[in-house]
Amino acid sequence: MKADVQNIEAKSAGSVELSDAIFGLEPRQDILHRMVVWQLNKRQAGTHKTKGRAEINRTGKKLGKQKGGGGARHGSRRSGIFIGGGKSFGPVVRSHATDLPKKVRALALRHALSAKVKASELIVLEDANLAAGKTKALKEVFAKLGVENALIIDGAVLNENFAMAARNIINIDVLPVQGINVYDILRRKKLVLTKAAVEALEARFK
Repeated sequence: MKADVQNIEAKSAGSVELSDAIFGLEPRQDILHRMVVWQLNKRQAGTHKTKGRAEINRTGKKLGKQKGGGGARHGSRRSGIFIGGGKSFGPVVRSHATDLPKKVRALALRHALSAKVKASELIVLEDANLAAGKTKALKEVFAKLGVENALIIDGAVLNENFAMAARNIINIDVLPVQGINVYDILRRKKLVLTKAAVEALEARFK
């Protein structure tokens, strides 16, 4: 399929051929959902921790006699029912990561790209270069392009001025092509790809 290319001034700069194997699939919500869950699980720190009764620094001496005290038969002050005791079944340091086959992850990225094309939310730019790293100038560019909430993907190396100018603009993310991911694509309204990004993606999935 063909897609129109715009330059930084929102003027026509020809067209580019998009691979149907990457941008022309019928999006499947189940695959996209699995990928987003996998990403969010993997990025959890898993550093939450409470002390169990074995880790409490407190005497293990029996509180009183087994019989005749008129109360429960407690054997340790470390028990979770006492103030300062260990937490029963509390969180421990662990990884929240789940498994997802590499082929499914690659397929999910293609489905996310295809979903943006199908929803007419894909913009192809000739390049993402700015003469000066000024946020005001970039806001004017985005106004011409009709971009308010977008993920912008450039080639392997970002233009320093463009990345610097975009840093202070809310709801705008700028990533090199190797950082493209399903979650960031879906959480932004528009997907903006440069021609270099399109070429890199087609080379990646070839």
